[in-house]
Amino acid sequence: MNNIKLSDMSDQEIAEKCAETMWSKDNASQKLGMALGDVSPGCAAMAMTITDDMTNGHKTCHGGYIFTLADSCFAFACNNRNQNTVAQHCSISYVAPAFAGDQLTAIAKEQAHYGRSGIYDIRITNQKDDLIAEFRGHSRTIKGTHI
Repeated sequence: MNNIKLSDMSDQEIAEKCAETMWSKDNASQKLGMALGDVSPGCAAMAMTITDDMTNGHKTCHGGYIFTLADSCFAFACNNRNQNTVAQHCSISYVAPAFAGDQLTAIAKEQAHYGRSGIYDIRITNQKDDLIAEFRGHSRTIKGTHI
């Protein structure tokens, strides 16, 4: 793809190349054992297995790790149009606990994209497809591109 011009790439190819470029620099998500799944314009999927080190005094997954998974997935969904994009506001509602050994999956879907702003909903489920949390992220584009 190095010799292909951006104007010759499909929206899907741009999304994939942006994700590849971002993933290569995303030390935090990689060190936490996250795996990047499918990406498409305005959408992304990520997964993470909860380890014993991620549990709190209740022996459930610390909410910060769930938030981080959702936030990382949000980043890949809102950055895949080749515009640097950051979080402007995020909120999360925890529905059920996650435990050590659970495989969490985050699925991000764009709800609105207008000008420099976007709204994304991220659903976090476990390996049984039980809802763990719902995250909403508001994005804002800034200067710069990924590719």
